[in-house]
Amino acid sequence: MQGADCGPRAWTRSIGLLAAVAAGWLVARAFDADGVTAHPGYLFAINALLGFGLYASTRGIDLAEFREHWGTVLAAVTLGVLLKVALIFGVLFAFYERPEHLLLAVAVAQIDPLSVAALRAGSRLSEAGKTLLAAWSSFDDPITVLLTVYLTALTVGGGTLPVGGVGSLGVNLLLNLALAGAVFAVWRGLRGRRAAGAGSPAGRAVVLVAVLAAGVVAASSSLLLALALIGLFYRPGRSADVDRGAGVALYLGTFAIGLVLVNGIDLGTGVVLGVAAFLAQVVAASALTARPRWRGDRVRLALGQQNGLTAVILALMLEPVLPAAAVIAPAVVVVNLLHAVTNAVHDHGPAWVASRSRKWDGTTIPRRPEIVHPS
Repeated sequence: MQGADCGPRAWTRSIGLLAAVAAGWLVARAFDADGVTAHPGYLFAINALLGFGLYASTRGIDLAEFREHWGTVLAAVTLGVLLKVALIFGVLFAFYERPEHLLLAVAVAQIDPLSVAALRAGSRLSEAGKTLLAAWSSFDDPITVLLTVYLTALTVGGGTLPVGGVGSLGVNLLLNLALAGAVFAVWRGLRGRRAAGAGSPAGRAVVLVAVLAAGVVAASSSLLLALALIGLFYRPGRSADVDRGAGVALYLGTFAIGLVLVNGIDLGTGVVLGVAAFLAQVVAASALTARPRWRGDRVRLALGQQNGLTAVILALMLEPVLPAAAVIAPAVVVVNLLHAVTNAVHDHGPAWVASRSRKWDGTTIPRRPEIVHPS
């Protein structure tokens, strides 16, 4: 997990993501596809990519670590999100004094689960740190969706934004739980039969079909929380294959972001929004990991802000009431560039940086130099 080529990979990935964004912009420009974001196929595609990211992220969670640190996870996806929204909006308001920018703050306050899943293999976080970041990125999405809908009603009077086309948020949550519960019932039933010696490849195929059907329903109805829940129990195959799939999905999702940019870019506001989002994660993660247990992971979690398809989806939701995509799309690029640069510097910077960020294994703790008093 701690390959020495993490730094070069970070720079290569950054260049690749920028190339994917540029390719999306060029394709949209060449084919005059300025209305592609309104096409049902586009919405289904980005929902499918995001859903796979949620599944891949929670599938990689160490369940024992998750149970041990569930309190920190809960604080991260509730108080952490609210703190980040407040900090991001504070920066935007200081520059522009526009109350509706609160919605932009909400849209980038979450961490992109697809990016987290794609980069897990090269992460230098401990298993506890990976679990916290994966769970944080997977379960903060419903919070930001809820905030987007209700704060829209308060700030610009747009209380009729669609939430997956399924009505109220309460109904949406129940449908997510029902979809995940149906898959769990199929998986649990066949797992019990396997334990009794009655399992078969056909049974495993039935579970796979159930999961794929749930994926289609989730992507078409925006019931993406169900896929995050499914990732907590349905874990076939090798993790390396899922990581590679998440990497491919990350580039496809970045290409989809490039398609949005053809409609125009508010670069100045986007840069301010991206920098504010990244710094808000530094503050929130530092506060949530103040305990000594997180000493070795604290800096990397603080530098863990990534944005992607979740922010784009929320931007598209806001488009009827606010030109959000023109600001959020460049902000996504800025955040991911900051993530790559700061993590590369942290992992491969001067010796004094490395000495401050050694992974804490429970036994090796940086010691203060002893002061020798003259006799």
